[in-house]
Amino acid sequence: MADLKALFDAAIADSKHLAKRPDNNTLLKLYALFKQATSGDASGARPGGFDFVAQAKFDAWAGLKGTPADAAMQQYVDLVNALKG
Repeated sequence: MADLKALFDAAIADSKHLAKRPDNNTLLKLYALFKQATSGDASGARPGGFDFVAQAKFDAWAGLKGTPADAAMQQYVDLVNALKG
């Protein structure tokens, strides 16, 4: 797990220096995987009103419900590595 945590931390740093900005769906996937890996399942009420960005983020995160933290970390690392090329 310690090795995976180190890879995850490196992927977080790498994600901030990608050559090309990912599309919105990929950014949502990165966000959701990060939140699932660091906070577990989404909790609380879904944002309402006209905050469409917050709703999209919450929905992406909630879609990963039940995914173990280590699996979310590995998926995040894999996705960032694919984006790095």
